[in-house]
Amino acid sequence: MGAAKLFFDMFIRKNKNRNNSISVQVISKKSGKYKIVKTLGTGRTEEEIEILYQRAKQYIQENEGTINLFVNRDDALIESYLSTIKNGQIQVIGPELIFGKIYDSIGFEKLKEELFRHLVITRLYLPGSKLKTIDYLYRFMGVTKSVDEIYRFLDKMSEGVKEKIEDIAFNHTKKIVGKNISILFYDLTTLHFESSDEDDLRKTGFSKAGKHQNPQIYLGLLVSVGGYPIGYDIFEGNIFEGHTLIPILEKFETRFKINKPLVIADAGLLTKSNVEELQKRGCRYIIGARIKNETEEIKEKILAEAWFNNRTVSINKDNHRRLVVSYSVKRAGKDAHNRKRGLNRLEKNLKSGKLSKANINNKGYNNTLNSLVNYPLKLITRNMKQTWLGMD
Repeated sequence: MGAAKLFFDMFIRKNKNRNNSISVQVISKKSGKYKIVKTLGTGRTEEEIEILYQRAKQYIQENEGTINLFVNRDDALIESYLSTIKNGQIQVIGPELIFGKIYDSIGFEKLKEELFRHLVITRLYLPGSKLKTIDYLYRFMGVTKSVDEIYRFLDKMSEGVKEKIEDIAFNHTKKIVGKNISILFYDLTTLHFESSDEDDLRKTGFSKAGKHQNPQIYLGLLVSVGGYPIGYDIFEGNIFEGHTLIPILEKFETRFKINKPLVIADAGLLTKSNVEELQKRGCRYIIGARIKNETEEIKEKILAEAWFNNRTVSINKDNHRRLVVSYSVKRAGKDAHNRKRGLNRLEKNLKSGKLSKANINNKGYNNTLNSLVNYPLKLITRNMKQTWLGMD
């Protein structure tokens, strides 16, 4: 098998002397320090300097050795490619070779979409805006793209390529977690637009990023164990997040033939209609819950327990559900610190005469004033009919 020659520690330097001659040297770098390894000589003409440069390359090849990174039939192609790269471009070969190989192994090369490949690899190596992606591709990959090309490709993605991408990602997920995918995690985020214009999709609503004045969309992501993707969908920016769970679940259950999965989601998705629908569909579920939303009877049962670090208690909620309540000393300390800091700020504003309604509403201080004793309990709701406890 061939071996790709990678010069990790040594490089060639052309050093201009006072008499206008050029010294060609081999330099090594170790622990952040540079050292002259060998001076090949001094030249005055381009021919003399080029000869010395080729000798320096040969010296590096003979003394730095090789590393066998590639052991397949593409060795000759990769080695040929590396031989054309200049020193200033070495930093970008790694991302293309490593991420590109992963990209191909997943199966995305079947898309035959060069721009999609560039966008994926660039965001893995150097996340940034569309303009920064264009600049990176031009400066380091020799690829010229315009921002309009990227925007047009995004339109193309939404019209058909998205489904192909999800199919490939899902097939890869099945290889990783097993053919019978039985656990689904679901969460949402908001993406806002720096514009005041709304349309059928972009609408103002509750913003997780606090950008309530900007139109936004909801992005719902469905993944399996380990964060391996199943699919995603987008929703209107003013929709209630609880109304997104069942539609996206139905969509991908039907499309990928997922049978009665265990659904895991956060407290914002815990609605009576969602729980009833999950039970109707025969799905197991673990959904976050909030103490303040429970009945007084449940609250009394929780507060009556003797809590210590990592203690977990199961409380029957009804014939079909129960609460799994756990206590964390670390979380208790964090909550106590935040409450004290908030009260100190309120007291400071009160003494200075600057306390206003806005001060109280901001950062949830009103909740702090209403209830200074806040037990940091995490509640999880699940279907009692199943034997899977999920309390590891």
